[in-house]
Amino acid sequence: MLTEENILHALSHVIDPDLKKDLVSLGMIQNIEIAGQHVQFSLVLTTPACPLKNYLKESCEQAIRGHVSEDVTTEINITSKVSMRRTVQEGEMSNLKGVKNIIAVVSGKGGVGKSTISANLAVGLALEGASVGLIDSDIYGPSIPLMFGLVGQTPEVHEKNGHQFIEPLMKHGVKVVSLGFFVSPEASMMWRGPMASNYLKQLITNTQWGELDYLIFDMPPGTGDMHLTLVQTVPVSGVVVVSTPQQVALADARKAVSMFTDSKINVPILGMVENMSYFSPPELPDKKYFLFGKEGTRKLAAELNMNFLGEIPLYEEICASGDSGIPAVMNNNSQVADAFLSFCRNTAQAISIRNASQPPTNIVEMKS
Repeated sequence: MLTEENILHALSHVIDPDLKKDLVSLGMIQNIEIAGQHVQFSLVLTTPACPLKNYLKESCEQAIRGHVSEDVTTEINITSKVSMRRTVQEGEMSNLKGVKNIIAVVSGKGGVGKSTISANLAVGLALEGASVGLIDSDIYGPSIPLMFGLVGQTPEVHEKNGHQFIEPLMKHGVKVVSLGFFVSPEASMMWRGPMASNYLKQLITNTQWGELDYLIFDMPPGTGDMHLTLVQTVPVSGVVVVSTPQQVALADARKAVSMFTDSKINVPILGMVENMSYFSPPELPDKKYFLFGKEGTRKLAAELNMNFLGEIPLYEEICASGDSGIPAVMNNNSQVADAFLSFCRNTAQAISIRNASQPPTNIVEMKS
């Protein structure tokens, strides 16, 4: 006889490769319904962008056939509940309490395509079904309004409980906020560090984010005031480090890693992603030209014992997509879109593993 007990027993043999535990003890099997020789249940993943969803579904089907009966038919509904592993600080502004994970996208060097990575990460996670917000934290060179086709638009500001709150603009399924919404595109921000840091704090705490699975910060290059302001203002779940393959970029990427792994800061590194990895001419799509070196970021990630989250090729469509306001990850049936989606899934996977295996992130307190 088909029972919930023998279904759970069968599924207890399916091990999540990332979390190293079986699906039943992880609470990922829910809502079991049995009708004759047919069983229906929900497989609840830790992220809608899980790269293992098909593998886990097939493993569940095989386990039921192997441990119960070949005659059982299965219907598996894949859903998700994004994990959260950060401490909600006492006195934290209510606008951040619904944010589950905070991701900082950083680079030690400018010009490596960090904003392109940030924009496509945000949109890619949204395409996978996650609720996502994006803060353009590059105060001196905000480029997200252009990349999202939002140049010239201004968010609404309203008052709540005596505080002024920004209502983020919504585009491509992502809630977006940028300094570029409040200043002229031609304006030069001649601000000293403290003024820029205070403005970043305002963007964080004065924006009505609502419920978000992921809030992504597109950080300025380097390892300066803005980065310290971020980790001292919000509990950052993890950091994505962007680099290109050449040695000068890798040297600066190493510095970015060093900053966040410093004992005074100690924010988890989710992994490294390589931009401009290679070039393939349209007429020779299978030919790869490694213009800036080969696999430099992958090798550095291996040396530092960190995840390598993906490689993004150097294609004209990426530049064109940034100018048109439609991120390349939205280009269906495109090799570039596939590369970005793979990176997004790997990043979501890294967050889930981080949340299951590491302690909560706290706001950094630095006395000196």
